[in-house]
Amino acid sequence: MTPRNTARLAQALILAAFLGLAALLAVTTAEHLAQRGIRSGFDFLLEPAGFALGESLLAFEPEDTTLRAFAAGLANTLRVAVPGVLLALAVGVLTGFARMGDNPLVRGLASAAIDVFRNVPLLLQLLAWYFILTDLLPAADAALRLGPGVYLSKSGLALPWWGEQGFEPPEIAGFGIEGGARLTPEYLAMLLGLVLYSAAYIAETLRAAVEALPPGQRLAALAMGMTPRQAFLLVLLPQAWRAALPPVTSQLLNLFKNASLAVAIGYPDLVSVAGTSLNQTGRAIECLSIVIAVYLLLSLAAAALSHRLEARSLRGTPR
Repeated sequence: MTPRNTARLAQALILAAFLGLAALLAVTTAEHLAQRGIRSGFDFLLEPAGFALGESLLAFEPEDTTLRAFAAGLANTLRVAVPGVLLALAVGVLTGFARMGDNPLVRGLASAAIDVFRNVPLLLQLLAWYFILTDLLPAADAALRLGPGVYLSKSGLALPWWGEQGFEPPEIAGFGIEGGARLTPEYLAMLLGLVLYSAAYIAETLRAAVEALPPGQRLAALAMGMTPRQAFLLVLLPQAWRAALPPVTSQLLNLFKNASLAVAIGYPDLVSVAGTSLNQTGRAIECLSIVIAVYLLLSLAAAALSHRLEARSLRGTPR
């Protein structure tokens, strides 16, 4: 037997042993639950949920099934995590560039922001943003006007959006804001916390990768007439990105997992829905299993995408 076949056989045996152990654990757990008269199984997913969600990207009513409630929670998780990934990348690159800039004021402000957002626990940042948005902002009838049809208040951020009669900008009417779309304080707190926390790590990763490059490359780019911004974006960043890609993608993966902290500020994400369903049905193992499986699949998908991007970025690079 060749060494390659031996390795494959060993992997198959390890996988079979793992699956057998998991099956044994599941059967033993089910037997113990049955002996104690505790219901088990996933049949509760097809029963009415019996609870409402504060906000949902997917239409959901208490009469809908618990399975749909989990789907709505997952949609809310992706609703904050996917834009968070894109914004964290953009803010991280800009902050990393500012951190290495020639202007001492800009460099100092970027360094201070990175230090603050990296060293304060994310949970505390989420609670701080939620406090700012819900306690320090004015009420809806006295909302801050950030631009044409854009209002910020304790009720959240109101934006122009397409309605039944066309493009509808929000307007202050009475004690509230009517028309347009609304981003709740819970959503905004989650998005701000995740983006700024992750961007700080991305900025430091990119800074370290850029500074690891030979200093002559930046000097040569400047000598050719490039501005510092052009030298960073066109010469240094493409090379540094190859080295920074694995830790950056790991940080973006952490952003997805950190979204599970949404329950602390009342944002109805997947974990929040699982907790409510657990209290309603008592199916602790089943609810936790669903959450673990979903986050595991998201992590595996993100890891596969990361490996593919890394392989693509290294294609054609001298070994």
